[in-house]
Amino acid sequence: MKPMVTIYSSDTCPYCIATKEYLKSNKIEFIEKNITNSDIARSELMKMGYMSVPLIIIDDEIIEGFDQEKLASILNI
Repeated sequence: MKPMVTIYSSDTCPYCIATKEYLKSNKIEFIEKNITNSDIARSELMKMGYMSVPLIIIDDEIIEGFDQEKLASILNI
């Protein structure tokens, strides 16, 4: 079963870009919620108690920042 992956990102965040490229290169599908372009995404992020991106949610697991080792471990890649 494929994991549900959501990334909160912004246009100017190099770690967001790196995270998305890493997931794409490993053929992991994800939903992007860009806080630069969406007040709703920004509000969701803040309601969860976070102020920085990337914030990656994999099923019920939350990863703050681009942590390649943790991503690989959770996604089995």
